[in-house]
Parts: sequence; C-alpha cells; structure tokens
Amino acid sequence: MQKKLKLWDAIMLVMGSMIGSGIFIVSADMMRNLGSAYWLIVVWLITGIMTVAAAISYGELSALFPKAGGQYTYLTEIFGKKMGFLYGWGLFTVIQTGTIAAVAMAFGKFTAYLVPWLNDAAPIFQSGEFQITWIQILAILVIILLTYINTRGVESGKLLQNIFTGSKILALLGLIALGFILVDFSHLAENFRLGTDAFNNLDKDIKGNFLQTGWESISGMALLGGIAAAMVGSVFSSVAWESVTFVSGEIENPKKNVVKAMILGTSAVMLLYIAVNFVYLNALDRDSIAFAANERVAVSASQNIFGNAGTVIIAVLVMVSTFGCNNGLILAGARVFQTMAKDGLFFKSAVENNKNQVPENALWMQGIWASVLCLSGQYGNLLDMISFVIVLFYMITVFGVIYLRIKKPDLERPYKTWLYPITPMVYLLIGTGFCVLLLIYKQQYTWPGFLMVLIGLPVYYFINRRKD
Repeated sequence: MQKKLKLWDAIMLVMGSMIGSGIFIVSADMMRNLGSAYWLIVVWLITGIMTVAAAISYGELSALFPKAGGQYTYLTEIFGKKMGFLYGWGLFTVIQTGTIAAVAMAFGKFTAYLVPWLNDAAPIFQSGEFQITWIQILAILVIILLTYINTRGVESGKLLQNIFTGSKILALLGLIALGFILVDFSHLAENFRLGTDAFNNLDKDIKGNFLQTGWESISGMALLGGIAAAMVGSVFSSVAWESVTFVSGEIENPKKNVVKAMILGTSAVMLLYIAVNFVYLNALDRDSIAFAANERVAVSASQNIFGNAGTVIIAVLVMVSTFGCNNGLILAGARVFQTMAKDGLFFKSAVENNKNQVPENALWMQGIWASVLCLSGQYGNLLDMISFVIVLFYMITVFGVIYLRIKKPDLERPYKTWLYPITPMVYLLIGTGFCVLLLIYKQQYTWPGFLMVLIGLPVYYFINRRKD
C-alpha cells in the first residue's frame, strides 16, 4: 500500500473518528444517572484515563505489527485466527457499520432542525412500527456519498477528513470559549454547590418520557451502578480512535506515527470533552441538563449562550461533526475487511484495490450494510448493546500487550508501553469494573451484544470447514 498519510493526517483521523454526535447528547442521560456535577466530571475523567491508557498500550502493538488491519491484526497475531475473526465479525455486523449508521442518522436528525420539512413529512413507507422516513434516506445518501469519495483514493478521503475535523475542533473551541463569555447567568457554582452526593432520577411516564419528579439520593453499590450506566454514554463518545490502526499500511513511518497519533489524538479529544461538559454546567442547571428536550443538551446550552440562533449554530456544528466522523469511520473500516479477505475470512472480492489503490469493493460492502442498518431503525438499540462488547475487545487487546511480554520477551519492540505494566493494568481494572457493574445493573447493555459476537463462532467454523 502507498504511504499517503502523514502524522497530521493520522491525528485528524483519530480525533475525527472520535468526535461524532455523542458529546452533544450523552451528558443528559449521564446526569440522570448521577445527579451531580462532581460525579459527571469524575466519570468523564475516568473515561479519559482509560481511553488514553488503552491508546498508550495499543502503541506497543501498532509498532510490533505496523500493517493494515489494526486491532484485527493484533488479535489474530496474538490469540489466533478465531479471535481475530470474532472481532472482525462484530466490526462488520454492528460495531463499525452500526456506528456509521447511527452517526449518519444523527446528521439527518440535526439537518431537520434547519429543514423542518424533513421532520414533518409523512413516512415514505410504514408497516406497523417499521417505517422509512426522509431522514433515513438522507442518512443513506450521506453514507453513499462518503463511500464514493473514499473510492476516489486515500488523498480524497484524507483531504475531507482534515477539513471537517479541523472545522469541528475550531467550532468546539469556540463553543467552549463563548460558553463562559456570553452566558448571562452562570450555573457553575450552583451545580457544584449541590455537593458530591449522587442522585438518580429515572422515572418515566406512559409514553416513555422522563419525569422531573425529584431526585433520589444514591450511594454504595447503587452509586457504582449509576457510574457504570453513565459510562455507557461517555465510553460510546470516546471509541473509534483505534480506526487509525486499520490504515497503518498507508501511514508514513507507522511504527512511530500511529503511536503518536493515538496518544495525541485521544488526549486532545478527552480534554475537549471535559471542557464542553464544564460549558454545559456553566450554561444550564442540573434539571436542564438531565431533562434537555430530546436529549440534546448541547442545543439547550447553545440557546442560553447564543440566544435563538443557538439551535442553528449547534445544528450546523453537529452536521459538520457527524459528516467528518463518518468519513473517518468509512475510510478506516474497509481496510479491516480487506485484510480479513486476504486471510480467507471475508468475501474474496474485498481483497482487490481499485485503480486509485483503495479497497473499493470492501468500501461498498461496508456502505451497503450500514445503509441497511439505517433502514432497520434498530441501529440505536444495536449500539446500546455493543458498548460492552467494544470494551471487552479493548480489554483483550490491552491484555495482549502483557501476554506478549510474558510469552515473547525477546521480541524487538520499537515502542514500549509507557509506565508498563501500570498503564495496561489501569485500563484492565477500570474496564473490568465497568463490565462487571453493567452485568449486575444494566444487563440490557451486555448479553445481546455478547451473543451477537458469539453467533460469529458457527460462521467461523462454516468458513473453515474445508481447511481442517
């Protein structure tokens, strides 16, 4: 593969793939689970520490295996083809494609702020609860457009990525600065004056809308459950940074630049996320964050910062953010499926590059399945299920660093994990706590996604039935 991506391009891919729609939405649900400004910031700090710890740990593997496929390649090299396939299966069926679908739908929903007709138009097709709307069609058109742009070559994709990622970083920095300058009345002291006690409010009416019926104090194991539930949102907003490892084969000096891109990119994004949450706490009181209309806490905050123009400003920002995020996900994901095809674990036609030296067939396969998920209307449920699975695969990969150190201590390591073994252990401890608490308190986030990955086992044995 041609080395057309420089360090800056790789950093933009990391940051662009991470910053999608989550940061503009998830803090509402997190506040309902926690009810405390202190705990909201603590959860974002915990998520930041575990994300950067994982990136630092992945750096050692990216330097050992500096080729396309990234996390799939690492798992295959360390634990064998079966583990690599299960990850790739999950990535294609829901992790990468489901994320692409959800981010495209977020683009469509925020576009509807600027074009109300999209919200008001009758469904194109409806049968019972299943329906196809113009917002879904717009989401599919975005996926098709970005897939087409990426079939034109890596340079087309990287130019788009750099422009849109740079734009949304500048916009977020502007939102952070103006969120303290333009707000008429600051709620920051008020929110922190409520103290470190955690509260929880999850009462709903018969239509499923959250009720502002007061807050119930929680502590002990209930507080840990609230933290785990809140982390589903912060973790979802902080994944996809590993996409840069999928295109290692196209990055200049991948042994050094992939490591730098992951560490610098994840650190910068997590600092932005924490700062944005301080903006929410400055512009809104606790109830306004927790019960923001349609979960869109960023819209509520923007209205307090910019007045009536706030809705338009945040809608444009989310459109830019989700468009750039999807470009990064689409650019990177297809490289994994191409690598799987070369290993005989995916459709053979995904192996070939087109005349522009990109895996066009793999790109279209990914785009078509992501479009189907848009039509299904189930992409949101799928993503709820897979936060647990994503963290599990992160943990297995981070454990791979320790496993290789023990099994193959003499391997030449161009980069060694900083503060080893503390850094990988920090991630494994936080990740284990997160997964165990979800298994106890929020099983709807765990077993469905885990079973979805396990379905890949019979598929693996079917594919390999003639090879044994």
